[in-house]
Parts: sequence; C-alpha cells; structure tokens
Amino acid sequence: MMIESKVFNRSATIILTLLVIIAMLPIALIVIASFTDESALIANGYSFTPTKWSFDAYYYMIKQGTIILRSYGVSFFVTVFGTSVSVLLTTMLAYPMSRKSFKYRNVLAFFVFFTMLFNGGIVPSYIMWTRFFHIKDTIWALIVPNYLISAFNVILVKNYFQNSVPDSLIEAAQIDGASEFKIFIRIMLPLAVPTVATISLFTGIAYWNDWTNGLYYINDEKLFSIQQLLMKIMNNIQALRSNTNASLLGTGVVDLPSTSVRMAMAVIGILPIAVIYPFVQKYLVKGVVVGAVKG
Repeated sequence: MMIESKVFNRSATIILTLLVIIAMLPIALIVIASFTDESALIANGYSFTPTKWSFDAYYYMIKQGTIILRSYGVSFFVTVFGTSVSVLLTTMLAYPMSRKSFKYRNVLAFFVFFTMLFNGGIVPSYIMWTRFFHIKDTIWALIVPNYLISAFNVILVKNYFQNSVPDSLIEAAQIDGASEFKIFIRIMLPLAVPTVATISLFTGIAYWNDWTNGLYYINDEKLFSIQQLLMKIMNNIQALRSNTNASLLGTGVVDLPSTSVRMAMAVIGILPIAVIYPFVQKYLVKGVVVGAVKG
C-alpha cells in the first residue's frame, strides 16, 4: 500500500505539474507578445522567442497613464465595494435559508433557485434600471446590475452553513441569550471563512472583468472601468489604423502597435487578480467542495 501510494502521489504530481505548465503557457505568450515589436508580430506571428523586442505597447499605455489610473480607481472601488456588499447580502440571505426552524426557508429557496433558470432579458432589465432606478451614468450602474447577488453563491453558502455548523452550537448560543444577528456575526461568519473567501473571489473576478454594465449604462468617461477603457483604446487604435486618411491625422498613426497593445492590455487586466489569487486560493477548494454538498 505504501509503494502504491508513493507511485500514485508521484504520478499525480507529474500530471498536475504538466497541466499547470500547459495552463500557464498562454499567459506567458501574452506577456511575451506585449514586449514584442509590432512588425515582428505581423511578420512572424506570436512566438515565445521573438526576433525583436519592444516596449512600444507599454510606452503607449504610459501616455494614457492619467485616464488609465482613473479607470483603475473606478475598477478597484467597484470591485472592493461591490464584492463587500455582495458577500454581506449573500450570507445574510443564506443564513435564514440554512435554518430548519425558519418557516419560509423553502419559499426563499424557491425564489433564489428560480432566478438561476429564468430572467427578464436585457431589454426589460435596461428599461427597469434606467427608467425606474435611474442608475445610468452613475457608479451604481457598475455595482448593482447582474453581480450584486448570485443565486449560485447563495446556495453555496447556505449548504456550507448547513453542513459545517452544527445545530447544537446555535442552540447553545440561543440558550446563552444570543440574538440571531449576534449568532450570524459571531458564529456563522467566522466559521464560514472558506466559503466567504470563495464567493469573494468569484464575485471580485466578475466585477473586475465586467464590461457589459459599462457598455449598457455608462457614457461618462470619468466612470469608465479599466476593462471598458481598454476596449475603447483598442477600438480607437483600430479606427486610426483603418482610416485611409490616417496620414492626415499626424505622423506615426499608422505605426501604432495595435497587436502588442492588445496583449499589454490583457496583462494590465489580469495583473491584479493574479496578485490577489494566491492569498485566497487555499480557501477555494474547501469552500466549493463543502458548499456544493447538498444539505
């Protein structure tokens, strides 16, 4: 058994290492392409060993530094604030659903699950948010629609509460005179750190990568998120390069590094998530596995 276990562990380690390398290769290619000269990219395509290196893409991004920093600020605020509120609302909704003593838990579960199967569609949602809630061209347009509460996250937390927090612990707290709010804050949340970290990661990535809310609801450039701004910069470069009268717009317009800039934008977009992920990944497996078990 010991020999079989060692063989299995070594084999699993080798296989997983190969899978990690395969998964990292596209990211490495993106980073290398962002430092590759535009003419080399056009002539030779993407390569791990480019014939000519260049910082032109990042020089161009530096020239856009003011608006990029502003958009970074918008994205950070939306991601941090939106994720915090989302986690709070999600756990507060999941808590009563996890309590067998709560009479309406099945009714709540039905409405939550219903939203996973059906939605009103883009046009009704747009009309509702703009005409009735008036969130167009406000910071709330980047926070409230689509991502504030996820039915999947609610069910994940609800199952975690049911499977990981014993009823006897809650009963003991009630005997000691603890209110439901104190039980939720002092007992449920501290014990739910793995699943809270998991849904925080899911929600944070969704907010950071979101560009659809900005596309639908934001016209004010001061409220552009980093994803929306990068998309606009890319569209501007393509428009200038495709303009038959580009030479009239100034020298060097036709030489803009559109391909390498696209790669540099991808690097800028994924960098914050890549930095944060190692700090929360240790909770990810436990939070998903325990929360996914049916209660």
